[in-house]
Amino acid sequence: MNNHKLNILFVIRVNRTRSDGKAPLLCRLTYNNKRKPFSTGQFINPKYWSSKEQVANPKDDDGYLNSQLSLIKNKLNQAFLLLQYQRNEFDVNDIFNQYLGKRTTREKTVIDAFNYHYNRMGKLVGIEVTQTSVDKYHQTQKHINTFLMFNYKKKDYLLNDLKLNFLNDFEYYLKTKKEFKPSTVYKTVQRFRRIIRVAIGAEYIQRDPFIFHKIKKPKKEVVYLNQDELKMLENYQFSQQRLQLVKDLFIFCCYTGLAFQEMTNLESKHIIKGFDGNLWIEMIRQKTDKKISIPLLPKAIELLSEYGEGTTKQFKRFPSISNQKFNSYLKEISVVVGIGKNLTHHIARKTFATTILLYNNVPMEIVSELLGHSKMSITQDHYGKVVQKKLSESMNELSKKMNKK
Repeated sequence: MNNHKLNILFVIRVNRTRSDGKAPLLCRLTYNNKRKPFSTGQFINPKYWSSKEQVANPKDDDGYLNSQLSLIKNKLNQAFLLLQYQRNEFDVNDIFNQYLGKRTTREKTVIDAFNYHYNRMGKLVGIEVTQTSVDKYHQTQKHINTFLMFNYKKKDYLLNDLKLNFLNDFEYYLKTKKEFKPSTVYKTVQRFRRIIRVAIGAEYIQRDPFIFHKIKKPKKEVVYLNQDELKMLENYQFSQQRLQLVKDLFIFCCYTGLAFQEMTNLESKHIIKGFDGNLWIEMIRQKTDKKISIPLLPKAIELLSEYGEGTTKQFKRFPSISNQKFNSYLKEISVVVGIGKNLTHHIARKTFATTILLYNNVPMEIVSELLGHSKMSITQDHYGKVVQKKLSESMNELSKKMNKK
C-alpha cells in the first residue's frame, strides 16, 4: 500500500456568481502532487462560505449544503481507501473515476498482459527461453487483435471483462474464420491461457475467467516416408535443378533429423570428428536452445560432399531457400515421384525418427536426444504409436516363426 495522502478541498468560484447572488462550489482533489477539480453541483452565497472551516456558516438551507459536501467527502475517501486496498499504483483520475463508479483509467487490459509477459520473457532469452518462443506469443497476440476487431470492433479488452464465452468465441474464430488446423488452434489457445495465468500471478486480474474451459489436445497421425518411399525418392533424378536441390536437402534431413532452420544454418564448423572417429553434426537447436549431436550416416555424408565441393570440410552452406518455397517444391516432387503424401520439410524429420531410427531398433531415449527434444514426453507423445506398431509387427513375425516349428 502506498503512503501518499489525499487532500480534499472545496473552493468557491466567486467570479461565476449568478444573478441570485450564489456562486458554484468546486471540489479540488490533490494526490501525489496532481490535482483534479470537479463541480459539486452545489451553490452558495459567498458571504456564507467559510473557506478555512470548509462549511457554510451560518448554515445554509437548514444544513443541506453541509450534508451534501460531507457526503461527497465521505464517498471520495471510500474510493481512495478501496484503491489503496486493491492496488499499489493509481492516480488522482483513478480516485475520481472510482468515486463516480466508473472504471479506473489504469485497469489492465489483454494487451497489458501480453506486454508484461514479453518484458519478462525478453530478459530470459538465451537463459531458459528462445526468441522463437517469444515470437510465437507475438503471433498469438496478432490473432487476438484480429479477433477483437472482428468480434467486438475493439483494439483491446479489459481483463476484468473476460468471461468464458470470450475464449469459446476465440476458439470458434480460429476454426472458422482463420481455418486453422486443430493442432494450431490448440497451441494458440494454450498460449493465450498462459498469458492469462501470468496476468493472475501479476495481480492484473483476481480470478481465472477460463477456469472451466477445456480444449481437447488433438492427436495427430505421424506422417513419414517408409523405406520403399524413401528409396523411390532417392533414386529419382530431376532434370530441373530446383527440384533436385530440394529433393537432396529433404533426403539429407531424412538421415539427420535437422529442422528447417538448422538445415539452413548448417556450416563446416558444425561438422566435427567425434570421439569415435566418425563425423558428427554438433549445433544448437534454435527452437529449444539445446545442443544436438547427430552422427552422420553414409547417405548424409555423400550429400554433404556433393554440395561441399568434394569434402565435408569445404562445406559452407546449402543453397538458400525459403521454407515456403521449399514446401511448395516438395508438393511438386511428391506428385512427380508418385509418393501420394503431402510432403513438407517436417516429414523428413519424422522419417528420420521412424524409418531410420525406431524401425532399426534405436531406443526411444536416443531418438529423443538426436531430435533435440526438450523433454522425453514430447518424443513419446509423437512416436509412441510408431513403437507400438513396430512391436506389433515384431510379435507377428515371432508368431509366424513359432507356428513353423
